[in-house]
Amino acid sequence: MLTFIGLGLYDLDDISLKGMQAIHDADLVYLEYYTSRLIGTTVAEMEKRYAKQVQVLGREDVEIHPDLLITAARTLRVIFLTGGDPMVSTTHVDLRIRAEHAGVTTKIIHGASIVSAVCGLSGLQNYRFGKSCSLPFPEKNWFPKTPLDVIISNKERDLHTLVYLDIQNERFMTINEGLQILDTLTLQSGVDIPLVIGIARAGSDTPVVRAGTPKEIQNYSFGGPLHILIVPGSLHPIEEEYLNLFAGYVPC
Repeated sequence: MLTFIGLGLYDLDDISLKGMQAIHDADLVYLEYYTSRLIGTTVAEMEKRYAKQVQVLGREDVEIHPDLLITAARTLRVIFLTGGDPMVSTTHVDLRIRAEHAGVTTKIIHGASIVSAVCGLSGLQNYRFGKSCSLPFPEKNWFPKTPLDVIISNKERDLHTLVYLDIQNERFMTINEGLQILDTLTLQSGVDIPLVIGIARAGSDTPVVRAGTPKEIQNYSFGGPLHILIVPGSLHPIEEEYLNLFAGYVPC
């Protein structure tokens, strides 16, 4: 049995009771920690809470060489832990498909996801979000352009865009860094982004939500990770009022 368990948004207390029971009953516990992180805890604290060894998986362990994990799940109760909700990431969807093809029974225990949390924190209506995108750190001979294509496509349909900010080992892209990259892209293309929303530490006791022009938000200090960015379409009056009350948005 291979059980996918979502850890929620921020710390040890976000996991469900059902998830905790499954970990208690497990033979092996793995943690995928490259698509998302629980900033409010550590692997050592997880092991103490779960009373289990937690084996951390890298990208290659999941995407290229998952055979060891899948083979173990044929005869053992194996747990696959992820931040947020397990099946938001296509990487995890692919792993579940591979396990099923290998004859391994799978199960999902859901957790709170940033996909729904951003709606609660920003007040943006969930059915008005279009395709999301990831904004990676630029490399020496490469600069990300696909995120702007997604934003433009959504704006043409008057939809909001959720922009995931890159995680590389212990390097977490900030909202400010993400806006610098988008600024470069928009200058090159001539696209105008009049409003953005930055959210930091969703799920914690002190989340930060701020809405304004890219210049205003780029100069705002959001504090520690994790950060995420929204480029909204036009605002419904209720969305506008919510952002005014809870994100400091002042309509022009």
